[in-house]
This record gives sequence, structure tokens and C-alpha cells, in this order.
Amino acid sequence: MNSPLVWAHRGASGYAPENTLPAFKLAAEMGADGVELDVQLTKDGVIVVCHDERIDRTSNGAGFIRDYTLKELKEFDFCNGNIAYEGTKIPTMEEVFDLLEPTGLTINIELKTGVYFYPGIEEQILELTKRKGWLDRVIFSSFNHYSIMKIKELEPAALTGFLYADGTLGMPGYAAENEVNALHPALYNLQYPDYMDDCNMFDIDVNVWTVNSEADLIKCRDYGVNAVITNYPEKAVKLYSRN
Repeated sequence: MNSPLVWAHRGASGYAPENTLPAFKLAAEMGADGVELDVQLTKDGVIVVCHDERIDRTSNGAGFIRDYTLKELKEFDFCNGNIAYEGTKIPTMEEVFDLLEPTGLTINIELKTGVYFYPGIEEQILELTKRKGWLDRVIFSSFNHYSIMKIKELEPAALTGFLYADGTLGMPGYAAENEVNALHPALYNLQYPDYMDDCNMFDIDVNVWTVNSEADLIKCRDYGVNAVITNYPEKAVKLYSRN
């Protein structure tokens, strides 16, 4: 039985501040196959990596990312309370590409366009991805499926996935109809009737979030998912005996 790929959720966020360069570097050192991260736009139109629309939870600042320039955001500490990483700054997407370029890792880029649409972000992330030579190492995902369809319209060769939470009927067929490469369900969606069989029938990869316990990691392997998105990549790599 093949083990799933291990994608570090917001980097190795169980050990280092989420969505920061130290977390991504640590994920690579732990043997992860890829990292998952979230992108948004600053006031001056720079793509930065952060999960929340506000910086209150993960930094010593407050307010919305879209209301700050990159220079202003770089003045805040994004160690998220982890004193060992005090002084950590919010990364730009370009900085993440440069950091991980030598590693061979995949990046799952989630477009955070659910609350704010960030007009033009699809064009910008594609331009940056192609300019940095990463198109074959990135999969784009979002809870905003309009964003994903925009990505596909702009670049048919881009790999894409629909993120969703739960309770939606016929997701494998919906993914196939819209010609995306993958579904990114919350873990508990695997229990829906015929879910994995239908995904396999439509040749849809299943990349599951967020899988942290040993029992759930084993469950995902038994289901035959393509990738697990986990806060603890070291645990997953060891469990799957690929360290």
C-alpha cells in the first residue's frame, strides 16, 4: 500500500510559527514532500503569506493585511507567541519560492479569497509562479471556487483543487465536471458513502486537511488519499517510514 504524500500545514506549524520561513524550512528538514500555505494581498499589492485576514492572532500587531503596506507589515513580529522564534517576519510569496527552490518540495497555495476577493490576485500569483519557474511544483486551492476557475481560465496547465468543509453532495462529480485535479476535504469527509471510490473513478486526487493524530494518519493511508496536510510532518514521515 502506498503512503500518502506529507504536506506541512502552514509549514511545520506544530513546531514553528505558522506560515513563516522558519516553519517552511523546518518542514523541508523534516522530510515533508510539500508545504501548504495561504496567500493574501497587501495594501500596496504584494502577495504575502498569512492565514487570517487580520494579523491580530499571529503577530504583535492588529488590523487587516489589506490595510497595511508590505513595509508596514514587516515591522511586526509574527512569532505567534513562540519566543524561540521572536523577531520572525511575515514572508512574501516570492521569499517562500526562493527559500524552497533547492528542496524539490511542492507548494499547495491556498488563495484566501473567501472574505475579500483581492481583485487581480489570481493574475498576480500565476505571474509570480511562472516567473519563478514553479508552475509544475504548485497546486492552487481555495474555498472560493470562482478563484480556482479563474486560475484555470488564465492558465489551463495549472494544477488546481477545490477546498471545502463538509456536507456537500456529489463533490467528486462536481470536481470532475469542473476539471480540477483534486479535492481538498476536511478529514471527516472521507466517511461519506463511496467518496474515495468516486474520486478514484473520476481520477481526482484527494488531499486531506488537517491530519495530526497517528490514528488519522493511518486512516488516511488506509483510504488511499494522495496527500495529508498536517501540522506535524515529522510524525507523518516517520509513521509512513519515509524518513
